[in-house]
Amino acid sequence: MSNSTLADADSPMAHTIRWLDLALALTESLRLLILGPLLVALTVLGMTYLLSPIYTARTSFIPPQQQQGLAAGALASLGALSGLAGASTGLRLPSDQYLALLQSDALTDRLIDEFKLLEVYKEKYRIEARRELSKNVRLSVGKRDGLITVEVDDLNPQRAADMANRHVEELRRLTSRLALTEAQQRRAFFEAQIATSRERLLEAQQSLQSSGFSSGALRAEPKAAVEGYARLKAEATAAEVRLQALRSNLADRTPEVQQQLSMLTALRSQLSKLEQSAENTKAPDYVGRYREFKYQETLFEMLARQFELARLDEAREGALIQVVDTAKVPEKKSWPKRGLITGAAAAVAWLLLTLFVIRRHHWRESADDPAVAIQLLRLRAALRRE
Repeated sequence: MSNSTLADADSPMAHTIRWLDLALALTESLRLLILGPLLVALTVLGMTYLLSPIYTARTSFIPPQQQQGLAAGALASLGALSGLAGASTGLRLPSDQYLALLQSDALTDRLIDEFKLLEVYKEKYRIEARRELSKNVRLSVGKRDGLITVEVDDLNPQRAADMANRHVEELRRLTSRLALTEAQQRRAFFEAQIATSRERLLEAQQSLQSSGFSSGALRAEPKAAVEGYARLKAEATAAEVRLQALRSNLADRTPEVQQQLSMLTALRSQLSKLEQSAENTKAPDYVGRYREFKYQETLFEMLARQFELARLDEAREGALIQVVDTAKVPEKKSWPKRGLITGAAAAVAWLLLTLFVIRRHHWRESADDPAVAIQLLRLRAALRRE
């Protein structure tokens, strides 16, 4: 081929001719490009009627909101004990943890048992039923409103709605036995402390009763002084626990630890002075037991007061999980979407047929080239020999 021929082949006129040839090839195959996608669309549309319809039920709810409770201000009156309670209850629960609870085995197993999903999904093992259930349940959290949405797909519309609503009920049941919110954490903490304090108070009371009564001991150690000693010892005990909690998270040189250490040292110093003065009393046995009893009694009263405030905060929160939209029985199926599936099948068929027509056009053009024609003849001959 000469240079002039190549120039002619690359000229704008040559490109225009090629596009016209391609348009002509597409026009000649217009019937194929119309009837082919139409036939595919009708076939796919008929196949969609063989698919079982799937229904989707949807419910949404507001997760528990953290708020400052009645005991938040009252904790300050505890001094060192307030830090102890705050350290043990300062957790905040993000929505992701509620999503994790919704996907927990404890919750899904109850759904599997209640709705007999092993039979519904035709699965032999529970782990397979859990996996199938997770495919049919979608959980999401709104970025702006913070609402948690539960969507359940099922072949039965009534069962889809019941399962969506049951997710919320089971989440309520699960959170009711877990200390998740600040008030629940605080209530659980003081409840455990009260149980221990009650046992020690009973032991101190029994020890005091076994020592007998001594009026001289009461004169030597006035009641007011004994009660002051009990309060001081309770504060020192709480300060020690608080210091241990701080040291588990902070270094000894941090200001918080140093401040707490100074407070504990001061309390111990005052406590030591009172104990030294008690050694000179005429009835140390009775006085010592009486002071221990008052100490345990004071500590128990402090814990009981905070426990009641925590219970009030927990009760004030009411229904922690507030449902916004209850799942209703869906009236229309969510899948298959026949229009979407049919349109997509027709578009894919048209695209493939168009590519086929263009490829066939280029194949025919290449066959007009003598060199290509010779290669095609050799290829056909080789295929016949095979």
